[in-house]
Amino acid sequence: MHILLTGGTGLIGRALCQHWLPKGHQLTVWSRTPQRVAELCGTAVRGIGRLEEYGDGPLDALINLAGAPIADRPWTHKRKALLWASRIGLTEQLLAWLASRDQRPQVLINGSAVGWYGDGGERELHEDSPPVIEDFAAQLCGAWEETALRAEELGLRVVLLRTGLVLAGDGGFLQRLLLPFRLGLGGPIGNGRQWMPWIHLRDEIGLIDFLLQREDAHGPYNACAPQPARNKAFARSLGRVLQRPALLPLPGPLLKLGLGELSGLLLGGQKALPQRALAAGYEFRFTDLDSALADLLKDTA
Repeated sequence: MHILLTGGTGLIGRALCQHWLPKGHQLTVWSRTPQRVAELCGTAVRGIGRLEEYGDGPLDALINLAGAPIADRPWTHKRKALLWASRIGLTEQLLAWLASRDQRPQVLINGSAVGWYGDGGERELHEDSPPVIEDFAAQLCGAWEETALRAEELGLRVVLLRTGLVLAGDGGFLQRLLLPFRLGLGGPIGNGRQWMPWIHLRDEIGLIDFLLQREDAHGPYNACAPQPARNKAFARSLGRVLQRPALLPLPGPLLKLGLGELSGLLLGGQKALPQRALAAGYEFRFTDLDSALADLLKDTA
């Protein structure tokens, strides 16, 4: 299969390349740094800096994961514009390029996030649940999904991947927590009651591969484990695995003072459940947080 990825040098993109290369797929990554693609993704992965460089060759699937990190810095007007352009603007470029091609891929798997729902409080959120709060993150995800769905007009099957917190041993959200927790400075955020929909990186990759191959898969899928955890339980579990106390809370007011609007992303949460993935027959390898963290940190704890 010929697969084009955006965001291919990121955490999920690199893992996808490592998963698909041994299966014989032909992989191309559209990147701002195409010269680094082979180093980051594998020597057999082709890097291109412009879509036109792809050429007229066959293309079977498009995986669109590109987007500036949403939680790296406060949401100033400039940062919001960048977050918007790196998702909606880039996807519009993809659509224009696809429309210009005589041969088009069968499927587009488009990144999104459980932030689509807004802060869900105690509600269980399935793929057919409406957004709860239209905050910036929800608006961003909503616009991204609406843009991606326009690919259906070009004859593509479109899958919308609403991903939770991806847990990996060598990057992402978990990596940022390791130092403070190892120093005994970890703990819950705010009151710790907010839900954290998480997913082990192996299941994120497994689910994407599963949805790629299922010709009847389309629309939104919550990419998160069947057992979401509250933030306080997540902190306790990480502390247990690292054999450190996890009792120092990060006060909500302090977080709001430092991060402004972005703090809502950390103080709110979603009790999102992977209803459609389970109904389609995907079997999660990691369903409970303790086993997921133990697996990821077994060589570092």
